[in-house]
Amino acid sequence: MTCLKTLLSALFLSLASIVHAAPIEVDVELVLAVDVSRSMSPRELEIQRRGYAEALVSDDVINAIKGGLLGQIALRYVEWAGDGSQRVIIDWTLIANRQQARGVSERLVANFDSSLRRTSISSALDHARNSFESNSYTSLRRVIDVSGDGPNNSGPPVLDARKRAIDQGIIINGLPLMTKDGFYGRYNLDDLDEYYRQCVIGGPASFVIPVHNWEQFPTAVRHKLVQELASNGSGLVRKAAFHVKPKSDYDCLIGEKMWQQRRRNWSLEP
Repeated sequence: MTCLKTLLSALFLSLASIVHAAPIEVDVELVLAVDVSRSMSPRELEIQRRGYAEALVSDDVINAIKGGLLGQIALRYVEWAGDGSQRVIIDWTLIANRQQARGVSERLVANFDSSLRRTSISSALDHARNSFESNSYTSLRRVIDVSGDGPNNSGPPVLDARKRAIDQGIIINGLPLMTKDGFYGRYNLDDLDEYYRQCVIGGPASFVIPVHNWEQFPTAVRHKLVQELASNGSGLVRKAAFHVKPKSDYDCLIGEKMWQQRRRNWSLEP
């Protein structure tokens, strides 16, 4: 009898462990990868956080979440700058209702951190891609939502990082910030939206929403989240062409070249 009890107890613990380890099914696993490089002013950093915080609790986004087959998503919010410079503000979190969305929103605006150095979109993509493998969720759609105000100028080539993500079935969408504000405005890329189309985004129905002034940012973020979270059959997701390879005449190393030229210019300054 004692042996039977021991066996049953061991079996129960084993089953409990399996159940506990089972991943949680969600409609979308979404990484919000947000640029906080030095070119961003403290005001702009705050606008970004508040824009995402407001969007997450908006009726449009809440309805998009509830409209999914399962009615829940997993979200991670990461701020990034140069190669290896990423900080996780919100780790993987389940959102299935307005209360949970409000909890994430409040954490986003609880405090504001300073900017970091350089711009490595490639490292941000690799960091986001790796986080999907270690989280406790599973879904049919995994999305990296990357925003930034400049091209890649640090870390691995962005095309290589994009390919690694696409090869794992991950969709990459872009929010290029084309505001041309701040000290580094003269180094901005005039066609940053095209750079994102050619060199950053990828996967079925991937898209770019450019932001030309900060007044547009909250609305752009809300529209972007709705497109990413809406179920495939809802008609809210626009079909968009995506590029596995850039156009032959587009230089996806333009950011690295601009950075090298900038350093040469600095060395010539008195």
